[in-house]
Amino acid sequence: MDNKKVIYCDNAATTAVSKRALEAALPYFTEEYGNASSIYMHGQNAAKAILAAREKIAGILGCKASEIFFTSGGSESDNWAIKGAALLGKKKGKNHIVTTVFEHHAVLHTCEFLETQGYEVTYVPVDENGLVNPADIESAIKDTTCLVTVMFANNEIGTIQPIEEIAKICKEKKVYFHTDAVQAVGNVEINVKEMGIDMLSLSGHKIHAPKGIGALYVRGGINLPNLIHGGAQERGKRAGTENVASIIALSVALEDACKDISAKQERLSKKRDRLIDGILKIQQTRLNGDRNKRLCSNVNISIRGVEGESLLLMLDMYGIMASSGSACTSGSLDPSHVLLAIGLPHEIAHGSLRLSISDEVSDEDVDYILETIPKVVDRLRSMSPLWERICKNEGLTGTI
Repeated sequence: MDNKKVIYCDNAATTAVSKRALEAALPYFTEEYGNASSIYMHGQNAAKAILAAREKIAGILGCKASEIFFTSGGSESDNWAIKGAALLGKKKGKNHIVTTVFEHHAVLHTCEFLETQGYEVTYVPVDENGLVNPADIESAIKDTTCLVTVMFANNEIGTIQPIEEIAKICKEKKVYFHTDAVQAVGNVEINVKEMGIDMLSLSGHKIHAPKGIGALYVRGGINLPNLIHGGAQERGKRAGTENVASIIALSVALEDACKDISAKQERLSKKRDRLIDGILKIQQTRLNGDRNKRLCSNVNISIRGVEGESLLLMLDMYGIMASSGSACTSGSLDPSHVLLAIGLPHEIAHGSLRLSISDEVSDEDVDYILETIPKVVDRLRSMSPLWERICKNEGLTGTI
């Protein structure tokens, strides 16, 4: 318990700011601290830096610089895209939105809000592997549909959705398509034009940029209503003095994250698979989410007879930082809506463990994790009347 080792395995919640992103941002806190709306040298230097960052991000995503809008993060980007598309649809007599049951709460709660404003929302189910069937999306689209929003990769179980197929359906139906790509950016190859995506949300703190910065790609021709009224920033769409330092850091972090994604996928998926195979050796465990169509960094396993919060606290004592689901709702006692959506009963959903790794997690760290988790599970199960009852009643062995 006195082990000094610290292994961070919650990169899906947030990441450390990279050295390169930090170094790129620092001058804009000190020497180049000007307001980008000012006409003197410091202001114009800031404006040029923002333009260069916008162009860099656009080049990485395969779009025009004029189609990139900076925001405070993924939740804001999701809200702007969904509410904006809803308002545009309303002008044309279209008040129906299609999404899925296991989106991030930034999407689900926005849709729930719009339902209180007279909009209709269809929540498409996912299968037991956490995958959306494009045919279900197509069936849900109606003449009154103004938007389809489906996340690129799930933040809890890491499943990668058939985005190109869904985008193609939306284009044929002449319906706007938005994707929350917060978890996918930097982990999956993305070209918004080639994939037919109309709007895409991303967040800096998932890719080693600071918290509080993100972006929304909006395809040219989609004239979203203003998000914040006031000044002329973000081409009049989002008023407020620009967060110059974080914008610069975001562009650098995104460049690094997308530099060689195939090599990253190969490196991380080997460690991911070792973790999955090792943890599944514990009896009464199950992998959540498709084995292959998942992010290279994501491990999500349910462990029966163990309470998720207790598991996390004890792992933390051993220096392993992990999650039992979405960090955004970690204070909730309710089981993950994602795990319930793929058909898990409450009891099993409560005992989930999510490990989201980065290159900072070494092979030796993986060994340590695989040595530690069985010990922690045994300890917790030895104290659990639920586990004792399960074993007595069912004589359980193997996986769930």
